[in-house]
Amino acid sequence: MKLDLHGVRHAEADLTVENFILVNQTNVPLTIVCGNSNIMIDIVNKVIERIGCEHTVMDRYGIIVVRKV
Repeated sequence: MKLDLHGVRHAEADLTVENFILVNQTNVPLTIVCGNSNIMIDIVNKVIERIGCEHTVMDRYGIIVVRKV
Protein backbone atom coordinates (compact mmCIF):
# COMPACT_ATOMS: atom_id res chain seq x y z
CA MET A 1 0.00 0.00 0.00
CA LYS A 2 1.21 3.50 -0.75
CA LEU A 3 0.24 6.96 0.45
CA ASP A 4 1.42 9.89 -1.66
CA LEU A 5 1.30 13.14 0.30
CA HIS A 6 1.88 15.40 -2.69
CA GLY A 7 -0.95 17.92 -2.63
CA VAL A 8 -1.88 17.22 1.01
CA ARG A 9 -1.73 20.31 3.21
CA HIS A 10 0.58 20.19 6.22
CA ALA A 11 -2.40 20.78 8.51
CA GLU A 12 -4.11 17.65 7.14
CA ALA A 13 -1.03 15.43 6.98
CA ASP A 14 -0.96 14.21 10.61
CA LEU A 15 -4.48 12.79 10.54
CA THR A 16 -4.10 11.51 6.97
CA VAL A 17 -0.94 9.56 7.82
CA GLU A 18 -2.32 8.21 11.10
CA ASN A 19 -5.53 7.00 9.41
CA PHE A 20 -3.58 5.43 6.54
CA ILE A 21 -1.31 3.50 8.91
CA LEU A 22 -4.05 2.32 11.25
CA VAL A 23 -6.51 1.34 8.50
CA ASN A 24 -3.83 -0.55 6.55
CA GLN A 25 -1.79 -2.00 9.42
CA THR A 26 -2.44 -5.57 8.25
CA ASN A 27 -1.02 -4.72 4.81
CA VAL A 28 2.58 -3.84 5.77
CA PRO A 29 4.91 -2.76 4.37
CA LEU A 30 3.32 0.65 3.86
CA THR A 31 5.08 3.24 1.72
CA ILE A 32 4.61 6.92 2.49
CA VAL A 33 5.84 9.41 -0.10
CA CYS A 34 6.58 12.75 1.58
CA GLY A 35 8.41 14.48 -1.24
CA ASN A 36 11.19 16.95 -0.58
CA SER A 37 9.38 18.87 2.16
CA ASN A 38 11.29 18.70 5.45
CA ILE A 39 8.13 19.80 7.23
CA MET A 40 6.13 16.90 5.75
CA ILE A 41 8.89 14.42 6.60
CA ASP A 42 8.91 15.69 10.19
CA ILE A 43 5.13 15.36 10.43
CA VAL A 44 5.25 11.77 9.15
CA ASN A 45 8.09 10.86 11.51
CA LYS A 46 6.18 12.27 14.49
CA VAL A 47 3.10 10.21 13.61
CA ILE A 48 5.18 7.06 13.17
CA GLU A 49 6.90 7.61 16.53
CA ARG A 50 3.59 8.36 18.26
CA ILE A 51 2.04 5.13 16.97
CA GLY A 52 5.22 3.17 17.67
CA CYS A 53 5.90 1.79 14.19
CA GLU A 54 9.10 0.24 12.93
CA HIS A 55 10.12 2.05 9.76
CA THR A 56 12.89 2.55 7.24
CA VAL A 57 13.88 5.73 5.44
CA MET A 58 14.64 4.81 1.85
CA ASP A 59 17.72 5.94 -0.05
CA ARG A 60 15.49 8.22 -2.09
CA TYR A 61 14.83 11.25 0.04
CA GLY A 62 11.24 11.66 1.16
CA ILE A 63 10.14 8.01 1.09
CA ILE A 64 9.43 6.21 4.36
CA VAL A 65 8.42 2.56 4.61
CA VAL A 66 6.51 1.36 7.67
CA ARG A 67 7.62 -2.23 8.35
CA LYS A 68 5.63 -3.03 11.51
CA VAL A 69 2.74 -1.38 13.33
